[in-house]
Amino acid sequence: MIRPEPARWFEIVVAREDAFIALEALAAAGCVEIEWHAAQDAQTATAIGELLKDFSALAQRYRPYWPPAATQLAADRRAPADVIAAALATLRAWAAAAEEPIAALQRCEARLAELALAEAALRELANSRIDFAALAQAKNGVVASLFALPAGVEVEIPDDVLVRAADVPPLRQGSAQAERLLLAVGPPESIEAMARAVAEANGRRARFPDWLQPTAEANLAQVEQLRAQEAAAAARLRERIESLSAQHDVARALGDIARATWCFEHGGAIALGDPARGRIFARITGWTVDHARLIAAIEASGARAIVSFPPPPRGARPPLVLRNPWWARPFEVFTRLVGMPSATGTDPSVLLAFVVPLMFGYMFGDVGQGLVLVAVGYALRDRLPVLRLLIPGGVAATAFGFVFGSVFCLEHVIEPLWLLPLEAPLRVLLVPVAGGAVLLALGMLLGLVESVWQRQLTQWMREDLPVLIVYAGVLAGILHPAGWALAALGATWSMVAAAAHGRRIGAAFAALGELAERTLQILINTLSFARVGAFALAHAGLASAVVALAEAAGNVVAQAIVLVLGNALILAIEGLVVSIQTTRLVLFEFFTRFFRAQGREFRPLAPPPVTIATH
Repeated sequence: MIRPEPARWFEIVVAREDAFIALEALAAAGCVEIEWHAAQDAQTATAIGELLKDFSALAQRYRPYWPPAATQLAADRRAPADVIAAALATLRAWAAAAEEPIAALQRCEARLAELALAEAALRELANSRIDFAALAQAKNGVVASLFALPAGVEVEIPDDVLVRAADVPPLRQGSAQAERLLLAVGPPESIEAMARAVAEANGRRARFPDWLQPTAEANLAQVEQLRAQEAAAAARLRERIESLSAQHDVARALGDIARATWCFEHGGAIALGDPARGRIFARITGWTVDHARLIAAIEASGARAIVSFPPPPRGARPPLVLRNPWWARPFEVFTRLVGMPSATGTDPSVLLAFVVPLMFGYMFGDVGQGLVLVAVGYALRDRLPVLRLLIPGGVAATAFGFVFGSVFCLEHVIEPLWLLPLEAPLRVLLVPVAGGAVLLALGMLLGLVESVWQRQLTQWMREDLPVLIVYAGVLAGILHPAGWALAALGATWSMVAAAAHGRRIGAAFAALGELAERTLQILINTLSFARVGAFALAHAGLASAVVALAEAAGNVVAQAIVLVLGNALILAIEGLVVSIQTTRLVLFEFFTRFFRAQGREFRPLAPPPVTIATH
């Protein structure tokens, strides 16, 4: 429970045609991590990579015209390379049939965009005296053109070009950005120069229609008619493309490629056999944290496979998983903030399940506010799992509320079981210092446990035991002179052990210097726990200030409002500050005594992007 559990190595030999369903079954089980192996067939991997490149090229051209990929597929007994190749053949056949309607649709969409620009220009210039027919038929070295720019973007306009500008709503489909419309008239070379500047500014251009009539009203009616015609043509082309997609079952092909790509990218150690060379089996290797569930998943999938659990390859580094009871699992977040301990390291989550709520509750001692924290943690436990820590923290805050006699900042509703913090601040400060000393000593004892697991007990006895003895002696010496004798014993032990190990007297004095530095460091760490008491006093001070403001408010309604707002402010501010301080004490004072993030966390295989039917 306090030691990470290494995953178990597994090897699966499966029929090549069943590699798909075997891997999908393993992903659904959620208990395996696939690992790359030197036996990977480089030729097969290269072939699949080339197929995926071909798919990427097709997607770049045709993705906007593809239907959504199928999300429910039946079990497939083909190898990933075979599936991708077959799906690519389907997509190529569809592309050959759909190329003509797609090109026609793109021409329709371009004409619709030009009509949208023309309509916007006509509406903005409806009240002008411009003869639009003359504009459309401009000659003698003069042309007219329409440009659209993103709002706020300016371009350089040639001196010999006349421009009429207007700000219009977004014209591009799906865009929320307003645009600036420019009607430009001038020499062709100047208009072309302006077109290049507009393109560089992420704008666009439309040829001025040559069918315009003199008045804006007549032109708007004609634009509406032309837009309806183009929109109808575009709808017919889209229907034709959709019909071709259904005819070629493009959705299924895209789903197959998505699943095969997942298999290739997450399969890692799948060594796919090559039937042309007589290799008809695939090999899947990796790690599992539940071998019984792995076997059950393979059996339920119907894959023709043999599962074995041999020793891992030489040099393989097994991933680790934390095994804690349900009530301690939320506190694994502190361990994961630092990293995964090694297989011979300790997982302090069970200890933190008691320590963290005690520190949090001591700093947040209030019955009413503690119950609010419990309610918030319970309500948001699924939306933001880390807030589950508010439940034990709130329970502890409620308990310390009875200890300090505080209910929603009011200190005279119940009698304190111990004391009112502001009446005995020194005791409030000293108690967490004493608790911190016990916690740091426990941290050093966890280091002892690790040294036993790592078969380095002798080194711990020589380097860490003297620190623990001197630390205990100094703390005891504050209360009784006999403690200093214990500290002297620890210093002597350090010098003798170092001299015996190093076989020279200089090693003894070096060890004494290191002992002094480490003892001073742990004493400073101990004093850091005084901040727990300091925040308990700060909480009591804020509570008294809220009560004083409420009493000064006058009537009952105003008092209630001040109390509610004051408690809400304390919950918001201190909830954040106390959580940060608790995390800091755990990570930087306690973990530094023993924790080494040298392990690799177990990461289960992610499920495929499609649902696999098992019938």
